[in-house]
Amino acid sequence: MTVAPPKTLFDKIWEGHVVAHEPGGRSLLYIDRHLLHEGSFHAFDQLDSSGRALRRPDLTFSTADHYVPTRMEPGIPIGDRYKNKIDGLARNAAHHGIVHFGLDDPRRGIVHVIGPEQGITLPGATLVCGDSHTSTHGALGSLAFGIGASEVSHVLATQTLWQKRPRQMRVELTGRWGPGITAKDLSLALIARIGAGGGTGHVLEYCGEAVRSLDMESRLTLCNMSIEAGARCGIVAPDDVTYQFLHGRPFAPAGASWDQALHAWRALPSDPGAHYDSTIEMHVTDLSPMVTWGTSPQDALPIGGVVPDPQDAPTPNRRAAVAEALDYMGLSAGMPLAGLPIDRVFIGSCTNSRLGDLRAAARVVQGRRALVPSFVSPGSGLIKQAAEAEGLHRIFTDAGIEWRDSGCSMCVGMNGDLGQPTERVASTSNRNFQGRQGSRVRTHLMSPAMAAAAAVSGRLVDWRAFL
Repeated sequence: MTVAPPKTLFDKIWEGHVVAHEPGGRSLLYIDRHLLHEGSFHAFDQLDSSGRALRRPDLTFSTADHYVPTRMEPGIPIGDRYKNKIDGLARNAAHHGIVHFGLDDPRRGIVHVIGPEQGITLPGATLVCGDSHTSTHGALGSLAFGIGASEVSHVLATQTLWQKRPRQMRVELTGRWGPGITAKDLSLALIARIGAGGGTGHVLEYCGEAVRSLDMESRLTLCNMSIEAGARCGIVAPDDVTYQFLHGRPFAPAGASWDQALHAWRALPSDPGAHYDSTIEMHVTDLSPMVTWGTSPQDALPIGGVVPDPQDAPTPNRRAAVAEALDYMGLSAGMPLAGLPIDRVFIGSCTNSRLGDLRAAARVVQGRRALVPSFVSPGSGLIKQAAEAEGLHRIFTDAGIEWRDSGCSMCVGMNGDLGQPTERVASTSNRNFQGRQGSRVRTHLMSPAMAAAAAVSGRLVDWRAFL
């Protein structure tokens, strides 16, 4: 009797979705869920010009998030640049029979927030979206990755996608979480260790006791940041945390279908002895709150660190990159990160805008006043409602922090939420690239609690002082 070799979580999902192979090494994958935002208009144009119908509207979901203003006040119209794209998505969704979370829908929000929130994201599923941070959904045990406009069109028409099989990296996380340490800190520490290209061509599977102890919101943050290490996606094996999170959500299986799904999901975790192309081990016990100093997520250090010297970089290219980053950021080698003045604070994005993130920030600002312009943008309309039911919005507004509507907001700066040139921004988003949050804006990435502490201090500080 032949015994099947042990398989990883990724192996099981990939092999269960292959429709065909081609001689060049690519595989045609069946796609279980397709998420769309208003940047998908090119793909719809391609679909319509080809005369094809949308293959599976029942497996396709859309929402507006990138261009949506986060201050939608009565009587103030949305600018034409944004409105055309937002309205275009609504028209395409209606024309093709797609479930659409529109501006007047309380469920609307950032696409990578509402997918898990609505139970659209499921363990063992393949999920794609025309956005790089689709890796977020891997937190529920799905194979989720971002795709380009032509690929979006291909999925709309065929519900399949040609892909080259990636390599696999096991990220073993051990130890107990210290007080005040979050998944955002771990993500930045990991990227700083392996580099922005350290995961290129790989699926990162997060394993170990430290992952199992994380709630779903933290796992979502961890997988969201995987793309910043160059990975194709991140993934966490489903467990009881996953099942409890999904049970009863609108688009999750129910009744007998739930029992059948649960039986299948329990078989998904990687088998003992399964092969990975590489393994990285990290111990979380000694982590500190992290903050970026440069123009890549890999440019991160503990809050107690100092700005590095370009001359200490290992290669000429890296020395040049560090020098360029310091020039853009207005920093000098040896400057301590703690105490660095901040001009603006943004709490939001698909990385850190969920209810737990807002609670963490509110605990820091409660009873204090923001010293710099700051605002909070919840990840969805339902999160905003839940936060307001708990009174979190009053904590923020009492602190002089603006409470806004949901959207990608200042993370990507497509909707007018921007900093001013040379402003230094404490941000809970995922990227600190040059110009990402506005021309010559200097972005420092950190956790929600760290950003909240910066708001009430006017500078970078270790938020654990507020515990």
